[in-house]
Amino acid sequence: MNVLFINPSRWGRGITPIWIASHAAVLKSRGHVVELFDATFFKDWAHNENAFNTANQQYRPSNYENLVVFSDVPVREALQSAIDAFRPDVIFFAAISSHIHGEGEYAAIQFANELISDLQSQATVIAGGLQPTAAPAETAARFANTQIFIRGESEMVLGEVVDALQTGASLEGIEGLVRRVNGGFSVAPAQPIISDLDLIGAYDYSLFDDQVFLRPYNGEVLRAVDYEMSRGCPFTCSYCVETVIQSYYGFTEHTPRGMLKVPKAYLRQKSAGRAFEEMSRLYNEKRVVLFRCQDTNFLTINRETLFGLADLLDAANLPIKLYIETRPEGINEGTIPLLKRLRVDGVGMGVELSTQDFREANLNRFADQPAIIRAFKLLRDAGLKRTGYNIIGLPDQTEESILDTVAFNRILQPDNVTVAFYSPYIGTEQQRKGAALSYFLDYEFDVDSQLRTTSRHSVLSPELLAFYKRNFMRLVREGTDSLVHLKNQEGLRG
Repeated sequence: MNVLFINPSRWGRGITPIWIASHAAVLKSRGHVVELFDATFFKDWAHNENAFNTANQQYRPSNYENLVVFSDVPVREALQSAIDAFRPDVIFFAAISSHIHGEGEYAAIQFANELISDLQSQATVIAGGLQPTAAPAETAARFANTQIFIRGESEMVLGEVVDALQTGASLEGIEGLVRRVNGGFSVAPAQPIISDLDLIGAYDYSLFDDQVFLRPYNGEVLRAVDYEMSRGCPFTCSYCVETVIQSYYGFTEHTPRGMLKVPKAYLRQKSAGRAFEEMSRLYNEKRVVLFRCQDTNFLTINRETLFGLADLLDAANLPIKLYIETRPEGINEGTIPLLKRLRVDGVGMGVELSTQDFREANLNRFADQPAIIRAFKLLRDAGLKRTGYNIIGLPDQTEESILDTVAFNRILQPDNVTVAFYSPYIGTEQQRKGAALSYFLDYEFDVDSQLRTTSRHSVLSPELLAFYKRNFMRLVREGTDSLVHLKNQEGLRG
């Protein structure tokens, strides 16, 4: 069958959604034909996330925008032309991967539904992702343009569905599906978790246009991909959509310190050989040198696998670099040499906000201040770049908390600082709390942690949150002596 993937990204910056590469691998292995419509570089659709975050000093200036070309063709016109030419039997968008919610994965189902709303096609429209996983009936009612939804991990399920559509077989027995039936919705039992990521096959990045591989990184523009070696996180932070996936697969018990009681079956990974195969192929065929690892917690990957990959990279002398994300508890004198052998160039770690009591009581996130400080120092001493991740606009957060977080970042002195608007991801404990407090609606459209807040907070107003998003990095670098002046300049009360 002809299967058209839609990447509805609105960031106007090259991203290689991991779900595209993984689902393409499965469908092609079953003999189906897959094409991609990527909405990233259309002028009437894209927001300039790169310029936005460069202006607020979250990114270092680069010549990225001189190297990519945006289309003047209206995006819906281009999509209709692609549909007319390819004549897809199936249109698919939105899925779960290690991207989790970053780079627009959470909102993809909304944006893709908007793109196809007025288009002409006989294709069966299918979508997966976090929203149907968290709220199947509500999501099906909300997005009427989609006929079939897949909950949980969707690679194998999509393969089954497309095979069944090709042969005319019933979809009745396929697990993980939400279907429209007799004016209502049929919700099938959960499918098994993918216990070994090698079962998916080698991820296929061939669908992406060449300029999608260009990525601004610390003032340079490198050829890069978003990549996953593993899936799952053993922690149960109350604001994170990881908890939605954990719950779907029955991993609901956690310790008083916010960790799954039985994490082993939930943490899955590729073999060292598969990861090396993919990395070397992407380097040789696509000239990719930066692997932006989206693993939720890189250092929970089995040590044997990481050392095996390090051996293979050493033997091949592969000239690549990795950017990873992990928790500060995993950074110690023993892991630093391993990170260097793995060609890790940068490490992103969640600070979230400075107040340890708030993190523990409100976010179910247990990361001691001294452990965070020590991790940043160890990485600095080893010459590894450090990025501190921060969140503003959480339910019950105060302006004082934001300023304390600025002060804590001044202690850490990261090489890069990012600040995200808190986003109420459906199905999380914090989303339910935010709705109960009327900080957010029960469901929010246009969720984007980088570009906008959807908060209705009476104290931390959207205007005040936008002010701190614009000026967070400046306050970290220069201190808060100029805070009142900056506020007055922007028409805010000091």
